[in-house]
Amino acid sequence: MKKSKTWSVILIVIAILIIMIQFIPVSRENPEVQGTPDFNNERTHELVRQACYDCHSHETDWPWYAYVAPVSWLVASDVHEGREHFNMSVPPFEHGDEAAGMVEKGTMPLDIYQWMHPEARFTEKEKQDLIGGLRATFGQSGEDGHEDHEH
Repeated sequence: MKKSKTWSVILIVIAILIIMIQFIPVSRENPEVQGTPDFNNERTHELVRQACYDCHSHETDWPWYAYVAPVSWLVASDVHEGREHFNMSVPPFEHGDEAAGMVEKGTMPLDIYQWMHPEARFTEKEKQDLIGGLRATFGQSGEDGHEDHEH
C-alpha cells in the first residue's frame, strides 16, 4: 500500500510540473516579411516552401506541438536559430549557397523536421532540383568563399 501511495504522489508532482511548464513563454512570432528572393523558377520556390520556409523565413507555420512545452522550446529554438543563419524574408539574401551545400550533405532539412513533415522528405531528384535551384538563385561560392557569379 505504501508503494502505491508513493507512486501516486510522484505522478501528481510530475503532472503539476508538466502543467506549470506550459506557462513558460516561448516566442512564436512571424515578423513582417521584408522581401523574398527572386527564385530561379517556381519549382525551386515550391521545394523551398516545403522544406525550408518554416525555419528560414518569417512565414513559419507553427504546428500544434509548437504550443506544448517542452517540445515548444525545441521548435522555437530551431526556428530562431534557422532564421539567424539564413532568412529568406530579410534581404540581403546571403548564405543560400551554404544552404545548398547543407542539403547536398544531408544535414538540411533536419532529420527531426523531416520526421514531422513528410512533405520535406525529398526523392533524390527533388533533392537535386532543390540544390540546383538554390545555387541558381543564390549563386555558388568558390573555394575562396566569394561568389562565382552574382544573381
